[in-house]
Amino acid sequence: MFPLSQMLKSFIRTGTLTVEDAEGKIHKFGAAAEGAPNVTMKLTDPKLYRALFFNPELHAGEAYMDGRMSFPGSNLRDFLTLFSINRRALKAHPMQKVFQRASRGMKRFQQYNPVGKAQQNVAHHYDIGNDLYEMFLDEGMFYSCAYFRDENDTLEEAQINKCRLIAAKLQLKPGMKVLDIGCGWGGLAMYLARIAGVEVLGVTLSKEQLALAQSRAKAAGLDNKVRFELLDYRKLNQKFDRIVSVGMFEHVGVAHYGEFFSKINELMSDDGIMLLHSIGKMSPPGTASPWLRKYIFPGAYSPALSEVFPAVENNQLWVTDLEFLRVHYATTLLHWHQRFEKSREKIAKLYDERFCRMFEFYLISAEMMFRTGAQEVFHMQLSRKRDAAPIVRDYIIDEQHAMIAKEKAGA
Repeated sequence: MFPLSQMLKSFIRTGTLTVEDAEGKIHKFGAAAEGAPNVTMKLTDPKLYRALFFNPELHAGEAYMDGRMSFPGSNLRDFLTLFSINRRALKAHPMQKVFQRASRGMKRFQQYNPVGKAQQNVAHHYDIGNDLYEMFLDEGMFYSCAYFRDENDTLEEAQINKCRLIAAKLQLKPGMKVLDIGCGWGGLAMYLARIAGVEVLGVTLSKEQLALAQSRAKAAGLDNKVRFELLDYRKLNQKFDRIVSVGMFEHVGVAHYGEFFSKINELMSDDGIMLLHSIGKMSPPGTASPWLRKYIFPGAYSPALSEVFPAVENNQLWVTDLEFLRVHYATTLLHWHQRFEKSREKIAKLYDERFCRMFEFYLISAEMMFRTGAQEVFHMQLSRKRDAAPIVRDYIIDEQHAMIAKEKAGA
């Protein structure tokens, strides 16, 4: 099983991995540790010995999708947990260091998202059918990190918690004009209009999202307050009192950060506030997973804050608040995976088993990135003036309590 066996000897340090190779031979790696998984993996294709050695993140996902890798007596979650807790040892392997350097050299091309190309990248993931997303998202169709104020919150409750937290940080007043960049299926825009009486323009690059968002706003009687357009935010030229962007910044690309924050400054009124909700990481700058980039989110990247702040500073914006949601996305992804599995038979009929395996690999591997890896979510509040938002953070809690009272009263 050379050269894969050589890498696995240095890679698996916590937990155990038993591999049955394509010839039926058994190989064991690692050492048992309390709480660490004991995984059995079966490989049916000898070509994987070299493929997994040179690029394990890409080829492990592909092998699972194709059925050339399976886990008898274990499961994919066990394997990805083992992979995640040993991730640092893998990165320290000499071959992986070479690959990482080469990948960083291609980073600008991997995240190339100009007008036009950005829409193609979005369509790859978001225009594959609303029926799929309705089967594993919450009722409000929120496809971003929820906010679990209590560990027993349902997914629906946690997503409304997230909307409420964002609304509190935006300091909304009736009649304000709000821009939602990357509005998804419109859930946040409708919440803001309903809870605060504001007018919201939501822009998206997904045709599927646009159609459903428009029909949902009309059905809710909010189409006089909420408007959605298929439009790249860079083509807007009007001023807004408030700007919000949730789960869109990951699709911008580091080379476009200056362009992004320059446009935010241009679109924001003098006393305006923006709330940026994005995945980031606590580790230094790197590159996106090659498997995730190829099959799920082409052009996407979760930045280190050291890559974000220079673009903010160069565009003369104040960071008036910064908060980190550290494990909330792991819990969100667990809920999504559980709902996905309940609808797996229906999804397989819509697509096929390979698609189900791809999506399963995506949801669990992403969860591991937030549970044991370096990923987190940050809320960055921005303004053009240092005192656009209150200078004491108490208002964020107070606003949420006021909104909870409104929600209970049926507002």
